[in-house]
Parts: sequence; C-alpha cells; structure tokens
Amino acid sequence: MVGERSEEGFPALTLESEALGGVEAIFVPEAGMVCCSLRHRGKELLGQRGGLGKYVEAGSTMGIPFLHPWANRLGRSCFQVDGREVDLGLEGLHVKRDGSGLPMHGLLTATRGWQVERHLEREGEEEDGGVLAASFDFGAYPRLLEAFPFPHRVEIEARLEGAELTIATTVRAGGEGSVPIAFGFHPYLQLPAVERSEWEIEAPVRERLELDGQMLPTGRREPVEIESGRMGSRTFDDAFLAPPKGEPFVLAGGGRRLELRMGEGYPFAQVYAPADLDAVAFEPMTAPANALVSGEDLRMLAAGESFTATFAITIAETG
Repeated sequence: MVGERSEEGFPALTLESEALGGVEAIFVPEAGMVCCSLRHRGKELLGQRGGLGKYVEAGSTMGIPFLHPWANRLGRSCFQVDGREVDLGLEGLHVKRDGSGLPMHGLLTATRGWQVERHLEREGEEEDGGVLAASFDFGAYPRLLEAFPFPHRVEIEARLEGAELTIATTVRAGGEGSVPIAFGFHPYLQLPAVERSEWEIEAPVRERLELDGQMLPTGRREPVEIESGRMGSRTFDDAFLAPPKGEPFVLAGGGRRLELRMGEGYPFAQVYAPADLDAVAFEPMTAPANALVSGEDLRMLAAGESFTATFAITIAETG
C-alpha cells in the first residue's frame, strides 16, 4: 500500500504494510529523500532529534538521512580527487560543519530537486507493501558541480516488503569522467517506551578503524569485539569494517527487535550513540570518513558505469 500525507508541512510519500499489526515508512522527496519516519503499530522507530523542520533549516540529521557525496567528516574543504579540484568553501554553498569547522554529511542535505519515478503498491505478492523510487541529477546543478566537479545521477529505491524496509542507492557516472563513491546513511534507530539503558544491542564487527583527535581515520586498524547485551551507560562514536555478509546490527527491547543488514556495497560502518542521543545509529558507509581527501579505500566509478549499495531494516516482535 502507498499513500500521501503531510509531515511538518512538507509533502510526504508513504509505504505501508499490514505485517505485524502495521508498518509504515514515510519519505520526503523535497527534503533530500529523507526517510523521516518508520512506524510499527503507530510507534516511532526512528530518532527524531530536532525533527524534520530543523533538518531542513539547519541540516540537523534525523530519521534516515542520505549523506552524499560523502558521509561523516572530511579533513579539508579544498582538495583534489582524480586530478579535479573540490572546493567546499564556495560562497553560498550549504555545507554542515562540525565544531572544528570540518565539512560533514555531503552536499544534498534536505535538498530539493529529487524526481519521483515510481510510487506503487506491490502486486501479485503474498506480502503487502510498496515501492518508492526517486532520482537526483547532480550534473544539472552548476553550483554543485563547481564545488564537486563529478557529473552523475543518484537513484534511491525504497521497498517495503512485509516488515522489512530495503533502501537501494545507485550512482550512475556521466560520460565525462570517473566519480568517487563515498556516500552513506545515518539510520537513527530507537525503541519506544523502553529506557535507553535497557536496550539490547548487537554489533558483530571484528575490526575498528583508529581515529585521531578530529575523528578522522589514521589508516591503522585494530581487532575489536563489542559485547552483546544491555546498552547500560555505554556510548559509541566509532568506525569499523562492516560485519560479515548477513550478520545484522541489532537493537532489541520492549517486545521488538530491529535488525539492520548491510549489503556488499557497504564495506564500512559507523556506530554512533553518544550519551545525549536517545537513539543508536548503525551507519552504512561505502567508504571510511575522509576517504575523498585521503584516498584510502576510495572507489572510483568509471565514466558511464553504475554502482549500487543496499541495506535493509527488519522489524520483528519478540516474546
């Protein structure tokens, strides 16, 4: 099932399923194709933080925001990639920055310009749900190209099948040259009516990326094991190699279990759960933070080629 509604005054599109008593995913194409809500039995499963309005006005992330053409921090505003100059300090360019002035979260935060390609119910399937597909032509915006001179097209397809939401992102390089791949998402997951300290987490990572004082990778890695169990007073702001294929990040409690699985297109992950955040972000990343600057583990997509990365969030009920 699919529908339309208004979220904080913005036109939104929904995907709906009757699975598990009702699952609804809400997207706002005019705000960067953000998934602003994922609800089970009417209860919100995504951290709202400052809400959709603040995301649009100030770039304060919430829900499941798309971070492109890079995720998390970059060490500089001006640098070269594949022989082309990137300048994120251009006047009038909207770039979110951290407390040290480092650019964060890409150039498409809450941006307009997304074109809805499909918004359809699933037909001929045993389980209900729907699909929403939208695209953004980066090469059609001269100011964006002046800052990041890599013409390309981005396509996002969100598919709700029963109690599973899958988000597939495709980058199609233009014919003029290669395109660096460094995008990611920040799914802020939460459990309604359960104290944060009582949440149960699983993070089946094996290797952590060492970060410096600016939270940028140093290039060194170390083995790691995150103990499964209650969140308690634990906090996280760490970078990892993604778990082995099929092994999910888990947030459970209050009769619900949320699983996030990363596909082959996401070899890196960030776990973000500071003490003042009533959510846990298990972040799929196509490259480590600062890869555009450092070049480490940065994939270059050849002219005319395409690249797709997929992750899924599954909702289950527990006894």
